[in-house]
Amino acid sequence: MPAYIVSVVEVTNPGPNFKKYTEESARLARSHGGKYLIRGKSANVVSGTLLEKKALIILEFPAMENLRAFYDSDAYQKDCKPLREGTGIYDIAFFESPPPASA
Repeated sequence: MPAYIVSVVEVTNPGPNFKKYTEESARLARSHGGKYLIRGKSANVVSGTLLEKKALIILEFPAMENLRAFYDSDAYQKDCKPLREGTGIYDIAFFESPPPASA
């Protein structure tokens, strides 16, 4: 069952560490079967203000085990994640796809 990392990010310091973080996290996610479904700012916020100046990232993995292997890995926690410190505000959650509807 697919699993997702959903992140709402307000980038406040898009310097070299932020660029390196985006490159390294993408490479590492792909190595665990992850693929980006959405990665960036909205083309048009049509209601509310929560998503103004924010980027939405939805990263899909084949299963929660793949997602956890990515997020909990030393490569992410010790090498990659520290690169984002001081670059913005990150709200992140994990979701599992609902099971298929019964016929």
